[in-house]
Amino acid sequence: MTTVEFRTPGALADAERWTAHNYHPLPVVVAEAEGAWVTDVDGRRYLDFLAGYSALNFGHRHPGLIAAAHAQLDRVTLTSRAFVHDQFATFCRGLAELCGKDLVLPMNTGAEAVETAIKVARKWGYRVKGVADERAEIIVAANNFHGRTTTIVSFSTDPEARADFGPYTPGFVVVPYGDLDAVRAAITPNTVAVLMEPIQGEAGVLVPPAGFLAGLRELCDTNNVLMIADEIQSGLGRTGKTFAIEHDGVVPDMYVLGKALGGGIVPVSAVAADQAVLGVLRPGEHGSTFGGNPLACAVGAEVVRLLATGEFQERSARLGARLHAGLEAMIGHGVVAVRGRGLWAGVDIDPALMTGRQACERLAERGVLAKDTHGSTIRLAPPLVVTEEDLDHALAQLAAVLKG
Repeated sequence: MTTVEFRTPGALADAERWTAHNYHPLPVVVAEAEGAWVTDVDGRRYLDFLAGYSALNFGHRHPGLIAAAHAQLDRVTLTSRAFVHDQFATFCRGLAELCGKDLVLPMNTGAEAVETAIKVARKWGYRVKGVADERAEIIVAANNFHGRTTTIVSFSTDPEARADFGPYTPGFVVVPYGDLDAVRAAITPNTVAVLMEPIQGEAGVLVPPAGFLAGLRELCDTNNVLMIADEIQSGLGRTGKTFAIEHDGVVPDMYVLGKALGGGIVPVSAVAADQAVLGVLRPGEHGSTFGGNPLACAVGAEVVRLLATGEFQERSARLGARLHAGLEAMIGHGVVAVRGRGLWAGVDIDPALMTGRQACERLAERGVLAKDTHGSTIRLAPPLVVTEEDLDHALAQLAAVLKG
């Protein structure tokens, strides 16, 4: 009798031994991936319903994106911004046009893009609005997630993200998410910006009340305050439109982008704004060695071309309706509430049944990968290339988990 030796336990043990414990991953070790599916080191296939927190909107190894990366790898991968390369303007122009803005400033990670937005907003406040030095304030929302740098965690309300990392950066005012009156009360002559996620991802895919984002736009206009939309998770097709804020007919002063912008191949992020905002920066005041590198720009430019067709936004809207209909049918049958837009959902599991972590572990046993957050909530964000059959399969597995 042949004994099958599985590689997963050893790989997990090695990871546990040699890495800092800043994550608590599911016991799955991925070795290959394509489209909406991944395969582990033992050959078991899983349907990816997390998509790298939206970094994989176009699926694993999208042929067009892989081809763009391969072609660029054979030419040049890094120059630093000390020089200009032939992919830079193509990417920046394409992304600026996609956003309807004058300028783009490319970086690498989402957190870097948020830091960029904070620096630009402060500089704009001092140079354009006339706020006194060191007095600039930015209004943010409770339960936000914008990254994990020391400045960003300074205005987090999540104890896990914030505790023990002080002293904290001043200059931020936290208000309840979706509370327009609270924003209005928080605005002072020193307010330079309001930084918000159009849909809060880490908090459980929270959609703001109707009229909130439009009201926020009006408040910013009235008080000469920049409106900054963090679309790192919600943007680039995830919700059925290019940007989640479009559902409310609102255009921010600055978009903060990342994750899907790199096509799941390289980290690419950016801020996009008009000349009146991004034009405050001068050489030497901000930058990154790898920001806007040739490989990143080649992949990012292809991402922009994919989004320009509208195909992925349409798929997200159409298949998202199917996803949400299936999830809403589970309310009262192990699900307490469902939120989200497009192919993005926060699902509150009945805490009497199990935690979100337990739900994700049981889904993984059934070949579906998802991520928990805040107790009994799970997040679902399949790649936009997912099929109807894939969706129905994942919904069936979730229903089976809830039945026990």
